[in-house]
Amino acid sequence: MEINHKNQQWVFYQDITGEETAPGVIRKILGFCDAMMCVENSFEAGAAGALHSHPHTQITYVVSGRFRFTIGDEVREVGAGDTLCKQNGVIHGCLCLEKGVLVDFFTPMREDFLG
Repeated sequence: MEINHKNQQWVFYQDITGEETAPGVIRKILGFCDAMMCVENSFEAGAAGALHSHPHTQITYVVSGRFRFTIGDEVREVGAGDTLCKQNGVIHGCLCLEKGVLVDFFTPMREDFLG
């Protein structure tokens, strides 16, 4: 998938193609530049975001649904309106308990998402 909207002032949702990144998980890369990136992840119930870490600070906003998140040694359930902060290098992941959408903000941008 070619991502060609880096540094664009306007990114229209209908122009973004999603990519399945795990069973039941669709990622859409929204606006981004070198310093930061905004990504939407849609989850089906039962889908998982595998435990992982990366050298990016990540803030996740729960748009809808319910999720069980692990951040470091802590596990909590979150729902619509909740926000999570994952510092660079901290292991984290989630299990979707109820179909939902997460919006992630990364700094710096995730070059590995661009293929």
